[in-house]
Amino acid sequence: MLNRRNFLTAAVGVAAATGLAACAKEDDGGSTSAGGDGKIVLGFSQVGSESGWRSANTDSVKAAAKEAGYTLKFSDAQQKQENQISAIRSYITQGVDVIAFSPVVVTGWDAVLKEAKAKKIPVVLTDRSVETSDESLYVTLVGSDFTDEGRRAGKILEKVLEKAGHKGAVKIAQLEGTTGAAPAIERAKGFKEILDADHASDWKIVVSQTGDFTRAGGKQVMAAFLQSNPDINVLFAHNDDMAIGAIQSIEAAGKKPGKDILIVSIDGVKDGFVAMSEGKINAIVECNPLLGPQLMEVVKKVKDGETVERWIKTKEGDFMQDQAAAALPTRKY
Repeated sequence: MLNRRNFLTAAVGVAAATGLAACAKEDDGGSTSAGGDGKIVLGFSQVGSESGWRSANTDSVKAAAKEAGYTLKFSDAQQKQENQISAIRSYITQGVDVIAFSPVVVTGWDAVLKEAKAKKIPVVLTDRSVETSDESLYVTLVGSDFTDEGRRAGKILEKVLEKAGHKGAVKIAQLEGTTGAAPAIERAKGFKEILDADHASDWKIVVSQTGDFTRAGGKQVMAAFLQSNPDINVLFAHNDDMAIGAIQSIEAAGKKPGKDILIVSIDGVKDGFVAMSEGKINAIVECNPLLGPQLMEVVKKVKDGETVERWIKTKEGDFMQDQAAAALPTRKY
């Protein structure tokens, strides 16, 4: 999905512990009509508030919109696609200048995106991608390369196992993100690429289930994992919040997280790094939530009728080393 011509990829990196159906909630920021004061009006539908990463992402979008002087109409979809579609239709009715949203799942968006296009309202995806029959239905994606995050989790697990002196079979439990969501699909894909290419003989995912990107989900599912597969020795969690929830179940089972069960997760939220500093999470692949400034830059370009360039800003290595941006073909909306 991320080999499209037009998207922006935000900072992605690795931090390794190598020794170290109510309606969506809406907030229009006090505005009562789109464009009444001459400001750019951005309608933004957030997937929810399921994790520390998501909260940081929301804060970044709100702060960046304020800094840019835009009127932000914000909606929390509470992890329900129907709420998000309703919010987008509301933005279309209000006649906002640009619509941005972080899609709950990858499919089921064509109808509402066609409605936005018919009203000549450009749409920008944030954080997550979609699958669509017509790529002209949205302008670009401001987000991260989730498949590469999965690959990095696999490569970092190699280092974690080496540092732990692990010998023998690696029995992996995988806590997946929300079913049908781009990060869940792509992180699992990238991780499996490393497993299949380099560790088909010694690594095995013995159990895998969604924890819905939440701490409560991670705790509940990990408890079930430990009952059905008590010999698990590695946990790969698609985000820190699920890993933190899983730690509670691991400890309740009388095992030591980070030792009896090695843990690799993705995100890099504060509580994740606290757990890593305590030795309970062995490594975290960073996924930067601070997408607000990049989104506002794209919104301005789209509103002004400028082409939106594709660029990639990645961070490599065990800690972070910047790479140069890469420009590819562009298009106007």
